[in-house]
Amino acid sequence: MLKSNKRWKLAQLEQDKVNLLMEELNLSPIVAKLLVLRGIDTVQAATRFLYKEEVSFYDPFLLDGMKEAVDRIKEAIVKNEKILIYGDYDADGVSSTSVMIYLMKELGANFNYYIPNRFTEGYGPNEAAFRQAKVDGYDLIVTVDTGISAVHEAEVAKEIGIDLIITDHHEAPPHLPDAYAIVNPKKPGCTYPFKGLAGVGVAFKLAHALLEEVPSHLLDIVAIGTIADLVPLVDENRLLAKKGIEALQRTTKPGLRAIKKIAGIDGQTVNAEHVGFAIGPRINAAGRLDSADPAVELLTTDDEMVGKEIAEEIDQLNKERKAIVDEMAKEAIAQVETQFPPSDNRVLIVGKEGWNPGVIGIVASRLVEKFYRPTIVLSLDREKGVAKGSARSIEGFDMFVNLSESRDILPHFGGHPMAAGLTMQIEHVEELRNRLNSQADRLLTEEDFIPITNVDLVATLDEISLDVINQLEELAPYGVSNPVPKVMIEEVNIAQIRRIGTDENHLKVLFEHEGTTLDGIGFQLGYLHPEINQAAKISAVGTISVNEWNGHCKPQIFLEDIQVNEWQLFDWRNAKKLLDNIQSLPLQKRTLIAFQRSTVDKLGLETIKDEICVHSFDLVDLEGKYIILLDLPNSVKQLQELLSMKEGTPERIYSVFYQEDSNFFTTLPKREHFKWYYAFLTKKGAFDIKKYGQQLATHKGWSKNTVDFMTKVFFELDFVTINNGIISLHPTPSKKGLDESETYQRMTEQSKLEQQFLYSSYYELKLWFDQVIEQARKVKESV
Repeated sequence: MLKSNKRWKLAQLEQDKVNLLMEELNLSPIVAKLLVLRGIDTVQAATRFLYKEEVSFYDPFLLDGMKEAVDRIKEAIVKNEKILIYGDYDADGVSSTSVMIYLMKELGANFNYYIPNRFTEGYGPNEAAFRQAKVDGYDLIVTVDTGISAVHEAEVAKEIGIDLIITDHHEAPPHLPDAYAIVNPKKPGCTYPFKGLAGVGVAFKLAHALLEEVPSHLLDIVAIGTIADLVPLVDENRLLAKKGIEALQRTTKPGLRAIKKIAGIDGQTVNAEHVGFAIGPRINAAGRLDSADPAVELLTTDDEMVGKEIAEEIDQLNKERKAIVDEMAKEAIAQVETQFPPSDNRVLIVGKEGWNPGVIGIVASRLVEKFYRPTIVLSLDREKGVAKGSARSIEGFDMFVNLSESRDILPHFGGHPMAAGLTMQIEHVEELRNRLNSQADRLLTEEDFIPITNVDLVATLDEISLDVINQLEELAPYGVSNPVPKVMIEEVNIAQIRRIGTDENHLKVLFEHEGTTLDGIGFQLGYLHPEINQAAKISAVGTISVNEWNGHCKPQIFLEDIQVNEWQLFDWRNAKKLLDNIQSLPLQKRTLIAFQRSTVDKLGLETIKDEICVHSFDLVDLEGKYIILLDLPNSVKQLQELLSMKEGTPERIYSVFYQEDSNFFTTLPKREHFKWYYAFLTKKGAFDIKKYGQQLATHKGWSKNTVDFMTKVFFELDFVTINNGIISLHPTPSKKGLDESETYQRMTEQSKLEQQFLYSSYYELKLWFDQVIEQARKVKESV
């Protein structure tokens, strides 16, 4: 047995809807199942999703407030009023601001942009910035990716005589700002058909309305904010992302070309993963460490040299961001392990003065990944007595709802079930820790602390073909609400398994089932190699793709997790470095069994002798254990009783079966050998075994031990007498069978043991254990 690292949660679906999509759209079962799982379960919805027909963007004027916003911006342009684009410092905000810069330039507007500093101003519009805008002569402020909660700032704008247009995509508060116009698909009363746009998506719609045509030349930028902001990649976002990735592939914008090159994806076929993990983090890095302005300049410059210089600057910032995150994560992990161990804390709250508030969310995610606990990471400002925090959660613990129970000590917080941000007084941190741990005690079970892998579907090896994988590409781009499909293969054989890589830290597996094979590669899973027996049936979860090598293409699965549901037998009968092998097994799992006391010394196991059970097995626990059988039992029955006497079944059995001297091939002659030897003694009358025993053995091709053994058996059966080494036939021999000799019985049993456990093949040994364990299970169930 090998337990998976995570709980595999298999999605449920309605097969009749799958069948309908397969029939009407000629889809493979896998693609049809995935569409239904994503809620795309009608022919019309699937047709739109797969672009079986031409799909267009929604009319931007379906957004409530769009007409008012467009009319006011046009008026400002005609009157040459100064317009300030007010953005945000993350990738979505930077992309939104950049879209508006291109738009304003194209419209000939008198404008500038402003993005607040994360560290000195914080998130969103602020009064000081608005008052400065008035001083600088601005007549109109247009926010992008921010502002829906700026009730006070909207009042300030009115007071100082600046019109405020808010474009945003965040959840609307109960009381909306009193702005000139608000464009937000989530605004109460807005009937726009799709609510999931990112901030840059709303900015794109504004550009669409102002230009009176789809601004396709801005789609490369729109893709960055849409994908990086982790909005659902369905409906119009999917169209924006797909067309945006295509535009990003062929972009001529100098900054985008430079960032692609420095990210190492220039010349590759760009996909959503490149945007989310290569471009997005670099755009984000500027605002996380300092001002976001360089990121805006990167996306909007028309100078190749400037684009190259800024790309290098931002890449360096991203490297610094990574180093800061790594160091903070290291410190946070140490703080958890030394001060707030997961065994005592169901919710983790850690903090330190000087931690960069721009990356505490990333660190919180790292801690959740490592410890799988709801986590809050705080940046402490002891001078002001304030803690700024970022929270990440696990399934089953709604972070927003649970934080809401502590509003009395959380003057500023917001978020959703899996993530939140907060600001609080340092003096209340311990109280929050106590409250959240109490809440988690009530809400979460031990199982909830086992990470989950959501599995989309189970597939047979013959269903995973190049044709199916090509069909799956029609579901891309992948992202939130349309994740890369997780596929499970179930109970298949292992044709080959080995470690690969310079440090052998990766796993290469060839799966086989009913004549069909599939390559599997598990990065960083090489450590599992000694825990998987090639004879076991294996289940695995991963993502499927095409492996291209030397012009050949074939399907493969990138392995994320593996499990073996049956107990496993590991053959250590000829293993080297036995002590090292034993100590590589988890101490709490391993149970060492020795049937002979001398085995401990002979195997050099003195350092772990206190672990070894010798003779007395009453206290041996089999359930879920790794049983290491160090030597041969005294009888087959003894081992059968050991495996039958306790409740439960071991997860693994390691067969060492040490035997100092083997008897199987040397001391158990056949009956015809006994017959010949008896006839020989009859003919000789008397035989000096001391003098001529070796000569006789050599003549017959036996060992001296064989001659001695048969002599001893004859003596025990009263067939012969022995006097000073001279063997003579008994004048009145008894009529007994060979099996009435204790020596013969003992050696026969020993030979059976050796044949059964030492010289059997792996499969013969596995079959024997299977039968014994199954019989024991039936007996226990019948009691």
